[in-house]
Amino acid sequence: MSSEVETSRDISEFAGNDRRGDTTLCLFSSLHVYHDNSAHSAALNMAIDEALLEHATVPSIRFYRWHSPALSFGYFGRFADVKSYTRESDLVRRWTGGGIVFHGDDLTYSIVIPVNDAAFGESSMSIYEGIHRALCRALNGIGERAVVAGGVHPGGIAIAVRAAVDASAYNCFAHPVCADVLIDGRKVAGAAQRRTRSGLLQQGSIQGVDLGNGLADRFAKALSNNCSERKINEEVLNRARELAYCKYGTAAWLRKR
Repeated sequence: MSSEVETSRDISEFAGNDRRGDTTLCLFSSLHVYHDNSAHSAALNMAIDEALLEHATVPSIRFYRWHSPALSFGYFGRFADVKSYTRESDLVRRWTGGGIVFHGDDLTYSIVIPVNDAAFGESSMSIYEGIHRALCRALNGIGERAVVAGGVHPGGIAIAVRAAVDASAYNCFAHPVCADVLIDGRKVAGAAQRRTRSGLLQQGSIQGVDLGNGLADRFAKALSNNCSERKINEEVLNRARELAYCKYGTAAWLRKR
């Protein structure tokens, strides 16, 4: 919940190196996989992600769809920068940071890491890069030549928060930054995070590549050797409906900046 929030940031510009050195290692010892094939409103999609974070006991990844073309923008973003899209897109302010992302033809996912999982102890930047290295392995497995953009920025978390504000008006996929996933110099995946006392939420989008060939499952298996498919239970869905009604679907949330 919002009272638990420590930071909300788009940390993509400042993702550090994988400290474990062996990038073939899986990030999670086990992973729950949700293929959420029901198309949802933008508000409900954001609400389900937050509800999963509240209830998580093991790491999970959720792949999801949108019931109509949608636009999400970061927590620090200004409504004035996106209001012109109101007629053509379902708009929603994310709980995570970052800029503008268009949804509909992308593969959208969220990853939840509960506070009791070992991966939560890694820095947000290391987690971001580790997830994207796993995605690169999945993409390379279907014949793409994906790489993680390199480089380490010395500025740390304080600058990362500032970057989320500065980048909030931009189309995320027009501005690749460090630790994004690139193919031939073109950004195909980016993400943003929220860390709370309950755990960490990463919301990401994969665009401009072949989304077939079992990419979602390949991505999940690159994150963990112990994946199990799950369905979102009614407790989580009921909480998500509450969050959509009281938070993500409200004008107060959408227009808060």
